Amino acid sequence: MTNTFDYAHIALVEDDQALAQLTKTYIEKQGYRVTHFSDGHSAVAQIPEQQPDCVLLDIMLPGIDGVEVCRQLRSDYQGPIIFLTAKGDALDEILGLEVGGDDYLTKPVEPRLLLAHIRAHLRRSQREPTAEPASQKPAFRVFAEAEIIEYQGQKLPLSQPEFRLLQLLLNSQGQSVSRDQVMLAVRGIEHDGYSRTVDILVSDLRKKLPNPEWIKTIRGKGYVWQPN
Repeated sequence: MTNTFDYAHIALVEDDQALAQLTKTYIEKQGYRVTHFSDGHSAVAQIPEQQPDCVLLDIMLPGIDGVEVCRQLRSDYQGPIIFLTAKGDALDEILGLEVGGDDYLTKPVEPRLLLAHIRAHLRRSQREPTAEPASQKPAFRVFAEAEIIEYQGQKLPLSQPEFRLLQLLLNSQGQSVSRDQVMLAVRGIEHDGYSRTVDILVSDLRKKLPNPEWIKTIRGKGYVWQPN
């Protein structure tokens, strides 16, 4: 599947950590940025400030449930809210929509169907960017399934680890990524504190970018993507 890497931001509110990680990984591979909240209180506290482009909201949450989260969010957040729940009762669906939800999907949700609903709501709300804002130049296109990244229409000659590292940096959108995060994204293991694998990988990727200074080294934290 081909998609423009548009930096659309998805908030995922899900207390099942394993399911949340699977969902987050899949959506990020399609070129979106995902912030995960594991409980309703943190979602209510941070979503109005972050103003994501779409919210995926589980109903069965610790603390306050998804229906109450939606009710509280609606005073400060007007983007699309999609309920994801194992509860298939029609009354629950009606309640969720009445408190401000825009859609209601029963888990387990086929990933491509979930993605189609996200894209449909982003289009309807006119929050899905049709062109990359000037402030987010340079323009990249990510072909997630083929593991290809283009810069200004030209394919970058990336190895699989380099593709995964660059995708991680793009997804992080200016936030630093640690060596552990790099190793988990690239190799599926944590950094042991001694291996120079990450240093070599970053160095190799820098050589293949139009400007190697787009990857900044942050002492004690890791790396951050800061294009001109």
